[in-house]
Amino acid sequence: MRAVSTWFRQTTGGLPATFWYLWGGTLVNRLGSFVLVFLAIYLTTERGFSEFAAGLVIGLYGAGGAAGTMIGGVFADRWGRRPTLLTAHLGAATMMLALGLARPLWAVAAGALLLGLFAEAARPAFSAMVVDVVPERDRLRAFTLNYWAINLGFACAAFLAGIAAEANYLLLFVVDSATTLLTAVIVFVKVPETRPERALARPPQAATAGRGQPGLTAALTDRVFLGFVTLNLFFALVFLQHSSMLPIEMGQDGLSPSTYGSVIALNGVLIVLGQLFVPCLIDGRSRSHVLALSAVIAGVGFGLTAFAEHAWFYALTVLIWTVGEMLNSPSNSTLIAELSPVTLRGRYQGVFSLSWQLASFTAPTLGGLVREQAGSAALWLGCAAICGVVAVAHLISGPARERRAAALRQAEALATLVPADATSTPASTTTDREPKLTRT
Repeated sequence: MRAVSTWFRQTTGGLPATFWYLWGGTLVNRLGSFVLVFLAIYLTTERGFSEFAAGLVIGLYGAGGAAGTMIGGVFADRWGRRPTLLTAHLGAATMMLALGLARPLWAVAAGALLLGLFAEAARPAFSAMVVDVVPERDRLRAFTLNYWAINLGFACAAFLAGIAAEANYLLLFVVDSATTLLTAVIVFVKVPETRPERALARPPQAATAGRGQPGLTAALTDRVFLGFVTLNLFFALVFLQHSSMLPIEMGQDGLSPSTYGSVIALNGVLIVLGQLFVPCLIDGRSRSHVLALSAVIAGVGFGLTAFAEHAWFYALTVLIWTVGEMLNSPSNSTLIAELSPVTLRGRYQGVFSLSWQLASFTAPTLGGLVREQAGSAALWLGCAAICGVVAVAHLISGPARERRAAALRQAEALATLVPADATSTPASTTTDREPKLTRT
């Protein structure tokens, strides 16, 4: 019992209060995240749209999210994390209701596009806030705990949504909107602005991402960073098939929406039970090796879907690729934090999130096209092949990322010892580790 207590303190202790309010908001929001889990089923069964039309609508959510992450990243750095987060949540709550009430295909498509824009604009601001308030040594734990909260909410939401969807699909949209609004209230009442008030001295060009380029250009011209973003894009193309093509696949095997909800809920259950042990397993290990291993495991899980026909087999594939996801997420989050200059965190988070949003648009569209033209086996075996390529690429490109992260850490450590400009003094410089918090 004492060992469990010690492990719990080591896992959750020492993190700032602001992080826990953000964590609580994440949990509340995810508890009501019904719509995206069942959107493909809703569009094809309840609304009678074709598989291609359903994939296109889901893809438009991704397209809106792609724009949202870029806009949210820039606003998080310029306007502030807190106002960006509040605006994004309020807009998402409004558009969630609008999407549920929309009837013509064009209105559904427009609703999905705008919902994606607002919902995903929150991601860069949220991630930048976590990096702002959590010291570097604790970020792996913090991102692991946040991912645990996401999936605890997801596990509950997927199971409950399967039941609610059989009663009334509109209820999914209403509850999702309400929990998003409640998250905005938590941020408004409890979360202060965390953006550093003053920039650190500019690191040497050898350590900077964009060779001295200002703003968003720095992230978009960072070849090491963009290489990592590209690999994540290909991983996301595979991973997001679970929310677009997997429910359609199970439906055509005669399995009900509630069965899909129960099967996909295993993803969240496994993460809830095991994610908090992941930092102990991967801390201090090469991120390149961890990311490569996660890609291989995910590839095996999605590849086996080609042979699934019964609920138990689908459940097995979900459990396998979930292990890959559990290794991938915290490694990605901590590495992005280390590759992001302190004054450009929002922009870097936005560009990284862009890979997920591009995949959100491309994955269902390509998945539906491949499935219609070449069959389901080609889709799932192709997913396995893509993951294999991603694993090899991580092993090749990983050392360059580690060198960049080490150089940026060293440059920012030196920057805390000198004035940010000719008129500033060290006492007035806000450091990466000690951001000055101001409420907007």
